[in-house]
Formats: sequence, C-alpha cells, structure tokens
Amino acid sequence: MNRILVITPAYNEAESIEDVISAVKKELPGADILVINDGSADATSQIAKGLGVMVADLPYNMGIGAAMQAGYRYAAMHGYDIAVQVDADGQHPPDQINNLIAPVMEQKADMVIGSRFLGEGEYYPSFARHLGIKVFAFVLSFMTGRRLTDTTSGFRAANKDVIRFVADNYPEDYPEVEAIVLLRKAGFNIIETPVRMEARAGGVSSITPLRSLYYMVKVLLSVFVDMLKKVEW
Repeated sequence: MNRILVITPAYNEAESIEDVISAVKKELPGADILVINDGSADATSQIAKGLGVMVADLPYNMGIGAAMQAGYRYAAMHGYDIAVQVDADGQHPPDQINNLIAPVMEQKADMVIGSRFLGEGEYYPSFARHLGIKVFAFVLSFMTGRRLTDTTSGFRAANKDVIRFVADNYPEDYPEVEAIVLLRKAGFNIIETPVRMEARAGGVSSITPLRSLYYMVKVLLSVFVDMLKKVEW
C-alpha cells in the first residue's frame, strides 16, 4: 500500500485552512498531512495543530519554493511513496486528488500536474495571468518536447523518485515552472490531467497586472538559465 503525504504550504491562510484539512481527511483518510506554515502572522499554525495534523513552522516567510522543499525533504526522510501538493487557500479541491495520484500509482507518470485547461470546470484567470500561463506553456512545451497547458499549477502529485530528486533540487524563486524543466532534464516523465480548481476561499492574491508581467519576464529568464544547468541524478 502506498504511503501518501499531502503537503500543504500555508501563509496567512487562517480563513481557509480548516476547510482544506477537513476535506483532505475526508477524501484521503489514510494519508498523512503536513502543513508547512510559512511564517504566517495569523492563526494558521494553531488551527492546523488543533486539527491534529503535522505542522512545520518556518521561522519567517521564505516563499513557496522553500516551503515545498521542506515538505519534500520530510517526505524523502520518512519514505513516503507519493507526495501531493494541496495549497491552503482552497483553490485545490481535495476531491480532485485521486485524479492526480492514479497515474502515479499505476506507474504511468513520475509526476502528474493538475491542469485547469483540459476541460474540467471553469477557471477564468485575469488577462495578465492568462497571458503568462499561455507563454509559459508554449515555451516549456517547446523545451521539453511535451505538450503542457498549465505549468504554473501547484496542484501536483509526485512519486518516490521525484520526491528524492526535488528534496535536493527544488527551485526557490519560481518553483512550479522551473521544477518542470529540471525534472525533464533529469529524465522524469511528467503528464497533465484535467482537474477542477476553485477561487480562493480566503485571503487576497498579491499578483497585480504589473507584477504578472514582471513575474513572466523573471520566470522566463530563470527557465533559460535552468536549461543550461547540469542536472545530476
């Protein structure tokens, strides 16, 4: 039987964390849940601990890359077979997790990315965000030789080999996009599967149109640098 760890990075998600954890427990009663509290200033950590799940409190806000790497390192150290990222803001419906882990359990893929653009549900990002998603998808599809539609999606499932790899090689700045490049260079099989995603259940996104443009340029530069890196595996 596969041991599954659900990694939930959280930064000031007190409004939504309880619903997310409760839903994950309902959908995957046999999985362990690890909340990475990324320096939250609200009651995120206390709420998660009160629900009886594991919580790792980072000393300050280190960003999604560092938070997820902490989760992957825990998964690698404790021998989990599958790790699933489920964000704490409610955008990743836990009832979709089985769509992600099924191809991993069937050994059809090393990592499965939940795509908002393959026919499930209705997701309408802002124009700036949608433009960035389209550009990243085009560039990474070309670089990896694999059709990708949602490279910024953090709703992902990874097998034991990927867990071990990203525990040591997870990007910090723009992890979702960069990780795809590094994993493909290391020879891992990455596929997408349709998932439904929701609007944020709480909190406020920090991404503005200007930040979206800045983000897009910075990510593309990072991706091109990643292509030049030597990846050992």
